[in-house]
Amino acid sequence: MALSPNTAIPKTATTTIIRIMITAMIILKIMPITTTRRKVRAPAMLDDFFIRALIAGIGVALTAGPLGCFVVWRRMAYFGDTMAHSALLGVALSLFFEVNLLIAVFGVAILVSAVLLLLQRRQSLSADALLGILSHSALAIGLVLVAFMTWVRIDLIAFLFGDILAVTPSDIALIWVGGAVVVAAIVYLWRPLVASTVSEDVAEAEGMNPARTKLFFMLLMALVIAIAMKIVGIMLITSLLIIPAATARRFSASPEWMAVFASLIGSAAVVGGLFGSLTYDTPSGPSIVVAALLLFILSLIPAFGRTTAERPANKGVQG
Repeated sequence: MALSPNTAIPKTATTTIIRIMITAMIILKIMPITTTRRKVRAPAMLDDFFIRALIAGIGVALTAGPLGCFVVWRRMAYFGDTMAHSALLGVALSLFFEVNLLIAVFGVAILVSAVLLLLQRRQSLSADALLGILSHSALAIGLVLVAFMTWVRIDLIAFLFGDILAVTPSDIALIWVGGAVVVAAIVYLWRPLVASTVSEDVAEAEGMNPARTKLFFMLLMALVIAIAMKIVGIMLITSLLIIPAATARRFSASPEWMAVFASLIGSAAVVGGLFGSLTYDTPSGPSIVVAALLLFILSLIPAFGRTTAERPANKGVQG
């Protein structure tokens, strides 16, 4: 059995893309936009904050691309949503206990992953039902905790939908260092990750440990979500994981190339979204998602994305 990036996009990923598209469009409508429109022109000199946003966004896209491929292959789009929604609970706990935001978000994501694994072993509910319960419960508990902390002033919009234009040099360092760790881990674990994605039984027969590999994968997911939260926000993090990977499958003949193309497409979405935001005064995070969506739509057009018959024979990765 071969893992092919050219197979149909799983229904969970397709549903998530549609949800992201609707959310981004709503945000672009309801979020406050300055009344004075900028003229459609390329600025003579980009401000420092815009350059920082570009560097930070590209760093997140390069990291999220390869990981997003495994999210698509493993049909874990809902799991990505659950991890992202749990980030708000991490934000609330970091404010309440006055601990580092990244550590709190990472810790809560790991806790949610552990709870999910324990509940899945009991097999009392289906995986998607458990994910739905955990996702909305974590988000709701986070919002309630924030409401109770009347002594804390918090910009929920920035956490929910991102504020990439406010990134600092220390944020950029964290994004690139953390991203390098994630990419290095993916490269090191590539063979067991791909093998367990194709078939856990075959991977176990070859002496690998699929359960441990899945745990490492969840750790990487938690780290990426903690890093990316400031870029596109809790509600839209999954977009940088799913949409570039779903787009890349149209141009890839192997899993390795799909991972590379996903990173490049995500980076292109960041650049296009930020320049679109600068030109039309639209929210930066949702603009990045809309740019990624446009690239995905273009990939569906035969003139841009190749059909299955036109793609080179996929060698795949044998499980």
